[in-house]
Amino acid sequence: MSSYAQKKGFGATVWDYMTTVDHKKIAILYLMAGGFFFLVGGLEALIIRIQLAVPNNDFVSAGLYNELLTMHGTTMIFLAAMPLIFAFMNAVVPLQIGARDVAFPFVNSLGFWLFFLGGVFLNLSWFMGGAPDAGWTSYASLSLASPGHGIDFYVLGLQIAGAGTLIGGINFLVTIINMRAPGMTYMRMPLFTWTVFVTSALILFAFPALTVGLFLMLFDRMFGANFFDVANGGNTIIWEHFFWIFGHPEVYILVLPAFGIFSEIIPHFSRKRLFGYSSMVFATVLIGFLGFMVWAHHMFTVGLGPIANAIFAVATMAIAVPTGIKIFNWLLTMWGGSLRFTTPMLYAVAFIPTFVAGGVTGIMLASAAADYQFHDTYFVVAHFHYVIVGGVVFALLAGTHYYWPKMFGTMLNDFLGKIAFWLFFIGFHLTFFIQHFLGLMGMPRRVWTFLPGQGFETANLVSSIGAGFMGVAVIVYVINIIVTQVKGVKVANDPWGDGRTIEWAIPSPPPFYNFKQTPLIRGLDAYWLEKMEGNKGLTPAEPIGDIHMPNNSILPFFISLGLFIAAFGAMYHVDDKAWALPVLIIGMMITLGSMFLRSVLDDHGYHVHKEDLMDDDKGGKA
Repeated sequence: MSSYAQKKGFGATVWDYMTTVDHKKIAILYLMAGGFFFLVGGLEALIIRIQLAVPNNDFVSAGLYNELLTMHGTTMIFLAAMPLIFAFMNAVVPLQIGARDVAFPFVNSLGFWLFFLGGVFLNLSWFMGGAPDAGWTSYASLSLASPGHGIDFYVLGLQIAGAGTLIGGINFLVTIINMRAPGMTYMRMPLFTWTVFVTSALILFAFPALTVGLFLMLFDRMFGANFFDVANGGNTIIWEHFFWIFGHPEVYILVLPAFGIFSEIIPHFSRKRLFGYSSMVFATVLIGFLGFMVWAHHMFTVGLGPIANAIFAVATMAIAVPTGIKIFNWLLTMWGGSLRFTTPMLYAVAFIPTFVAGGVTGIMLASAAADYQFHDTYFVVAHFHYVIVGGVVFALLAGTHYYWPKMFGTMLNDFLGKIAFWLFFIGFHLTFFIQHFLGLMGMPRRVWTFLPGQGFETANLVSSIGAGFMGVAVIVYVINIIVTQVKGVKVANDPWGDGRTIEWAIPSPPPFYNFKQTPLIRGLDAYWLEKMEGNKGLTPAEPIGDIHMPNNSILPFFISLGLFIAAFGAMYHVDDKAWALPVLIIGMMITLGSMFLRSVLDDHGYHVHKEDLMDDDKGGKA
């Protein structure tokens, strides 16, 4: 944990993190929770690959396989990748724009607890009658027919977690618009902050579509509303539209911050300014805009007709243009640079050809005629894993190494980091490259097993061995984290050297108020500019004075806990359980009561006095 937490006992530290509204501690909570769900989702993937390693395998049953497949996709997208992205958004963005916190610290905490308890609720399905089994997309024709409460866990869990993500996105939009330091115009913002800005806008417009779809499915499942039931006048394709109007922007919600992380790492370890900054900003915005115009390329085979298919095919191909701009700009940033192949830089260099491969197969899938052959085969599985793992997970692993010193004040071991990188890189390509050919040979996705003599044996075995390599890489990564934190060797403000943006100008980890004096931003790469002019720190925009900080609060946890409890009551009330209605009422009373308390409490925060800030300079009360 941070040095601030280490001064306390364990119980006090737990309470501190449960009540915190500090964006840096919330970042650590997101990192821990997202990391845990990443391990869970990875374990589910390994079981899937063990099942498919040899033909006619019965390692798991067909029903359990469907649950594993559904929970792997759902966990990795909603409960691992999203919160890990939010970890870096919280840890870095306020520091990069010179703010003391996000715009709404209380809402920031609420967003985390909603996500976390929604994720816990979803995973409790394993222990309470069976997990969801209709695929991570939960297409209505399968989900309405699914027995038990697995799909109800999916609907309610994602509804709670999605509410947390939505308010988090709104919070970062307001923060970036309103809380930039003096002199930080939009065209002086670091690229990571730009990608978070566009991502937050995508969250604002994409998540309501999922919310509406989940509500309709909830009414279909619990009250027989028949929105999606074709036999009773519903339309199952409408669910696909709702899901993919959310689902394709979700790809960019994940991948744009990944682009932002690499756009910080590549200039840093090339010792060069990012090539084509303004074109990178334009490309980021254009990707966000076009991301809403391509959703039906997931639906080429449902019968929308040639005109709709043609329009969405062209739009999908068009989105390759701004992405291509980014690829060339990263390459030109490295061209002629003084490259240092640290662990984050290795991930960044490996990401470029990997993501290009994923993009090229995406263009292949964008052809509606060709998609009729590729659809629902392992070619599609290979494609989206090249984008999500080769893009997003590479960025998350790189970003963890890169920002670990700023978040925790310690440095992950570079040698262990490189071992984990090579294991993960080799394992990834072993696992997914060969799946393109499995798909071209006709192996359908989502199958529990396959027969001998179909030509799938060798490729599946190689794919499963590759998954084992990735599993070992993650174990090495976790060992690196544990060893680093046990040793606890502290690092300086700018431990990588050559830091360009202003988060590297303040202590590692930062003090709870971030900046003693709000900095004056005098150009792009503001910290680099100050160093080139011989200054030791940032130019202040204000004299030292009292700093106003928000109070900690347990209420975000209780608001979320109430919804978590109420969800059980709502789900089992349909079964006429006697205890379900009281549980539903108690849960809603906890949530509404906590919201009422928040509205009436006189919570004006507290002041850090000027004298205490002076003491910090003398090694006093940080």
